[in-house]
Amino acid sequence: MVKERARILVVGGGYVGMYTALRLQRKLRHELKRGEAEITVLTPDPYMTYQPFLPEAAAGAISPRHVVVPLRRVLPHCRVIVGEARSVRHAERTVTLTTLATEERAAPPETLTYDELVLAPGSVSRTLPVPGLADHGIGFKTVEEAIGLRNHVLEQMDIASSTRDPAIRDAALTFVFVGGGFAGVEALGELQDMARYAARYYHNIRPEDMKWILVEASDRVLPEVGEEMGRYTVSELRRRNIQVLLGTRLESCADRTAVLSDGSRYPTRTVVWTAGVKPHPLLAATDLPRTARGRLKCTAELTVEGHAHAWAAGDAAAVPDVTAAGPGAECAPNAQHAVRQARVLGDNIVRFLRGEPLETYSHQYVGSVASLGLHKGVAHVYGRKLKGYPAWFMHRAYHLSRVPTVNRKARVLAEWTLAGLFKREIVSLGSLEHPRAEFELAAGGKPPHDPKGSS
Repeated sequence: MVKERARILVVGGGYVGMYTALRLQRKLRHELKRGEAEITVLTPDPYMTYQPFLPEAAAGAISPRHVVVPLRRVLPHCRVIVGEARSVRHAERTVTLTTLATEERAAPPETLTYDELVLAPGSVSRTLPVPGLADHGIGFKTVEEAIGLRNHVLEQMDIASSTRDPAIRDAALTFVFVGGGFAGVEALGELQDMARYAARYYHNIRPEDMKWILVEASDRVLPEVGEEMGRYTVSELRRRNIQVLLGTRLESCADRTAVLSDGSRYPTRTVVWTAGVKPHPLLAATDLPRTARGRLKCTAELTVEGHAHAWAAGDAAAVPDVTAAGPGAECAPNAQHAVRQARVLGDNIVRFLRGEPLETYSHQYVGSVASLGLHKGVAHVYGRKLKGYPAWFMHRAYHLSRVPTVNRKARVLAEWTLAGLFKREIVSLGSLEHPRAEFELAAGGKPPHDPKGSS
């Protein structure tokens, strides 16, 4: 039994936030019913995005609504607040936040108090001061960005098909991806597959007309799957006429021209930025200790170092890796650790509230799987290396087992089954980004500027 009424605030609705709240909801179900505990989830979106499925959502293999999990459905006994945390004053046990309501009426930020804090805002894209990147770059971290990128690629094919200007056509059919990690390689592989398939429905576009370029600053791609599988990935992508430029950086993308560090220049209307992530800016607006890289200093029990009643895990937390041989090692900021940390974190909060000893987080990294497009993949799991169809199948099986809720698993499996029986959907719904444009035009107003294929 909990010693006294506990107000638990979870900041963030991603992997750590949702799974921690889910664990707490199960472990404290009796206390919640008796009013001895209260769980509040503060999140900018009312859903959790299962990011490993974003490439397939972008390629049209999975419906966007099946990539997200509605928090209110899976957390019926928690209070879900859709808003942005602006600052945390743990010494005072307060969080300042803004919601849609406060922003609409330009009201000052609200204040929320708590007894136990779980800080799990995740990470954001790590950008560099590259000229033109803010104006023309496309991210790939949210479901909105994934669907926007799909629409954008198909619109570029429409532009190329309808223009007689060879310069415009060449720029429209050139796609530059920056970053050779999971996001960049998987997004490139899936979208190239989709675009090559879509080309059969354009009378004047052949797959060979499109130029796909992967730019990576280091000397390898997909370091998580090992050096051998990384080399295989490069050779597989190059076999598909994808230019893989290692040891190369994007210097500029101003004026719709990608300028690389090797001196090459590519006129393009598509620059996809997937060059890593960094801790959420919220962490800098707290009074909690951080590492040199901006992550929260945590203990192996997932408490914030030197601060009682503060907990953290996932991308925002520097958690000691107790399975590593040398001292000072930290758990990698990936989904594999985040989901497992959330389970231990939820249990430890319950243990703390009940006066029981805390559990140490310990998990040895088992490996990684990556998709390179339909029926193609690489994997390095438990020391075993797979490539091609077996790795692709393992990728799907693993992530199907990990996507939350039976409802989502069934829907994703049904979509994969139907996709194997019928042809791909190649419809661009770019107008979704400006849903009121046609009505405003009909009502006599001026529709918002919507340049086709703007990035």
